[in-house]
Amino acid sequence: MDVNDVVNNLTDPAVLFFFVGVFIGLVRSNLEIPAPVTKFLSLYLLMALGFKGGQALGDAGLSGDAVQVIGAALFLAVLTPALAFAVLRNRINAFDAAAIAATYGSVSAVTFVTASQFVTARGDEAGGYLTVALVVMESPAIVMAVLLATWVRSRGGVAGASAAIGATALSTVAVNDARLVVPEADRPSGQPAADERRAEGHGEGHGSEPLSVKEVLREAFTDGAHLLLIGSMVVGAVTGDDGGAAMDPFVNGLFKGLLAFFLLEMGLLVARQLREVRDVGPFLVGFGIVTPIVNASIALGIAWLFDMSVGDATLLAVLAASGSYIVVPAVIRYAIPEARPSRYFTLALGVTFPLNISIGIPLYHAAAGAIVG
Repeated sequence: MDVNDVVNNLTDPAVLFFFVGVFIGLVRSNLEIPAPVTKFLSLYLLMALGFKGGQALGDAGLSGDAVQVIGAALFLAVLTPALAFAVLRNRINAFDAAAIAATYGSVSAVTFVTASQFVTARGDEAGGYLTVALVVMESPAIVMAVLLATWVRSRGGVAGASAAIGATALSTVAVNDARLVVPEADRPSGQPAADERRAEGHGEGHGSEPLSVKEVLREAFTDGAHLLLIGSMVVGAVTGDDGGAAMDPFVNGLFKGLLAFFLLEMGLLVARQLREVRDVGPFLVGFGIVTPIVNASIALGIAWLFDMSVGDATLLAVLAASGSYIVVPAVIRYAIPEARPSRYFTLALGVTFPLNISIGIPLYHAAAGAIVG
């Protein structure tokens, strides 16, 4: 790995604002980004990402490379949660294992956006179809995790898991707490809060009935963030160069600054989650560090097999290495109420996200250059 790439990534203005946010959060400053601002920033990034991806996809068309990358993404979306569950099921209770598997089988759009900026800055362009891969990889892990949890319940795993949950201080992390990233600020636009959809459950991992598979499918595939991303891709693809010129000041001119602002907020959130990491335990912290590297390695192996470009390989590895801290926790909280957000949410946001943002992205890029370059 080129040390200069790591230094350049760490000194990128957007990444530096992430660390500014972490510092401000750790010293317990009263700085707080208003929830509507955070929500706007997250939706803006998805819209801009989708539009630019649609433009690139419209220019290149659905080529053989696109089919390969999207197929590889779908394969990874099934493989990575299965591997995570296999590793975790004998070390922690099965419901927590299923929830963590869903978290690491899904993806982080913010990590992907940051990686896209990194790759472009180094002249390694990636295809617009990587945005399609982002969409493809979001939901399968959620569905798999719910099916696994249903299987565990059918084998009588509820009692054991409930006992374990009862022995834990579940109140330490609340997914619907206004301090965290899953709540109002990052709820998809126009979608009611989980508490509004299912008013009968307020506990963290207990006290509510699991969502049915049908309800989970609806949550996963009608998620507002997904629909905005897909819709933006369609608009970008059909409007062509004229649309790109008209939208350029918005989707390109403002992009870097608004990404930096959003990463500042992410830094504040990560700082709060770092205080919970000690309660997760060394095994799971190690899992949160090793799993992204393993998943990225699998993705790079697939990239080598299909002779992908360095840009495509890097972003595929980033997708495989990232974990969801928005969509998955919001759905899993009610789909697998026996699972503890203080485990799956803290791992994704407090361990894996800062790892990927700081050194993971340049590491995956360097590995992609060595393997497929």
